[in-house]
Amino acid sequence: MSANSAEPPSRVDVVLVKAGRTKIRYTGELLHDDGIRLAVRAPWAGDGVRDFGFVRFEAGDVFTEYYWRDRWFSVKEVRTAAGALKGWYCDITRPAVLTGTELVVEDLDLDLWRSADGTDVRRLDEDEFTESGLADRDPKAAAAAVSALDELERLARGDDFTDLLG
Repeated sequence: MSANSAEPPSRVDVVLVKAGRTKIRYTGELLHDDGIRLAVRAPWAGDGVRDFGFVRFEAGDVFTEYYWRDRWFSVKEVRTAAGALKGWYCDITRPAVLTGTELVVEDLDLDLWRSADGTDVRRLDEDEFTESGLADRDPKAAAAAVSALDELERLARGDDFTDLLG
């Protein structure tokens, strides 16, 4: 349930904030909210194709996104339009905040990818994190972000990774 109402909204606006500005905003279907973890399903909201070299996000892809109010990360399960699992893209973020129908998540630049078969787990954007200056501006948040990435990588390398999402 939403912390603000007796019944959770069926649609939410996901707002990803980075460096104090809205990076992307899109509407998704709220699948679950138990007061700690939220699950949202939404189509790929980016412009065109985003090719990382190890995975492509493109029109038709469906993201089932998991956010926590007490953890410093989010996990996005990525599937093709036909339902084939591509893998999980994970963002290191401040804990999510749901106010009414707006879910705000602050991106802290660190990311992690886990392939569908679990053989490819990679840390991403550590250079962006360093360049962001978060360690100087907010050392406690920077330490929490690095700790969250370490925890997420440990979980992603384990067989019970998907238990986190259940």
